[in-house]
Amino acid sequence: MAKRQVFFSFYYDKDNWRAGQVRNMGKVNESSTFSDNDWEEVKKKSDADIKKWIDAQMQMRSCIIVLIGSQTSGRKWITYEIEKAYELGKGIVGIYVHNLKDKDGNQSSKGSNPFFNILNKDNKRLSGFVTAYDPPYSTSTKVYDDIESNIEQLIEDAIAAKGTY
Repeated sequence: MAKRQVFFSFYYDKDNWRAGQVRNMGKVNESSTFSDNDWEEVKKKSDADIKKWIDAQMQMRSCIIVLIGSQTSGRKWITYEIEKAYELGKGIVGIYVHNLKDKDGNQSSKGSNPFFNILNKDNKRLSGFVTAYDPPYSTSTKVYDDIESNIEQLIEDAIAAKGTY
C-alpha cells in the first residue's frame, strides 16, 4: 500500500515534540511532514498568508490527522484546518497524543475532543462522525507502538468515511 499524503494538525507550542514522534514513524508520505523551521516561518505571516499556506497544503493531502494534546481543542488554526478539511471533503481523524512524552519526558492531561464544537452542514457535531482515537495505554512507549501499529488503518478508515459526515 502506498503511503498517504496527510496534513498533521497540532498545537505547536505544546505538542511539537509529540507530533514529531508521530510524523517520523515513517507511516505517511514524506511530503506530509514539514520541518519545524517551516512552521516557524509560516506563523510569522499574516492571518491571510497562514490561511493560504494551510489551504495549499490541504489541497495536496487525502486526510488530516489532528494530533490531540491537552490544549488542542478550540485553537484557532486547528479549528480552521478541520473546517477546511471538511469543506474539501478530506478524510479526518484525531489521535490523542497526551500520553506520549514531550522533550522533557513529561506526559500531559487528556484534552477535549476538537471535533465537538465543529458542526457539519446539518448542524451536527463532527465528534459524532469523526474518530478521535485514544490509545488504550498510559506508558509512552506503548502509546507510541500502538499509534505506529494503527495509524495507517486510521487514515484509510478516515478516507473511506469522508463525505459521510
